[in-house]
Amino acid sequence: MSSRNLVRLFLSTLLLGGLSTGVVGFIVKWGEYHDIFVSGKIPEIIAAFIWFIGVGMIFSVISQMGFFAYLTVHRFGLGMFRSLWSPVQVILILLVLFDLIYFRFLSFGKNNSVAPYVVLGILLFIAGLIVAYIKMKQTNRHAFIPALFFMTVVTVIEMVPVLRVKEDDWLFFMSIPLVICNAYQMLALHKINQRSEKELEEKRKNNKNTIKGKVQKA
Repeated sequence: MSSRNLVRLFLSTLLLGGLSTGVVGFIVKWGEYHDIFVSGKIPEIIAAFIWFIGVGMIFSVISQMGFFAYLTVHRFGLGMFRSLWSPVQVILILLVLFDLIYFRFLSFGKNNSVAPYVVLGILLFIAGLIVAYIKMKQTNRHAFIPALFFMTVVTVIEMVPVLRVKEDDWLFFMSIPLVICNAYQMLALHKINQRSEKELEEKRKNNKNTIKGKVQKA
């Protein structure tokens, strides 16, 4: 990946994280901002939206840190486990989803139904399946499990700050933009790599033509 395309990915993900959080923030926290919409307090609405965008950019940076950490771990896993890396990822996915449901229920679900905690795990898993399926269709079948691993395991790790407290609005406020940013990066990766390879090939051709021209003049 060229540095120019890396910067493009960073900026586009940053913008996506900010805008998506701006929209999600008003939806999730509608009870808090309902009155200013009804009253038509435009300055307060704009101020709140800008604040949401700022927080969303922080979420985006967390997402990008997780993404590049995952790329390193993926290469490390391939080198260490080789053909067993896919089964290892599947086991980790199941363990992380189980922990997501079980330990949050132990911490916050005493004397309550386990259903809300199960739903969170199921929704995250479904989102991961959708992204992994699209990734597989765009590339090859070997991309399915790594994409699912990233969309579940890495997303849960990124969500740890809101998983440690019982604040449902903050849970969705952070998790939805993280899923959006992670999905975007996963689906954009192979396209950016292809673009970088094409640019590199064109640069090589230009260099060859330049050298050939200098030789002919000499």
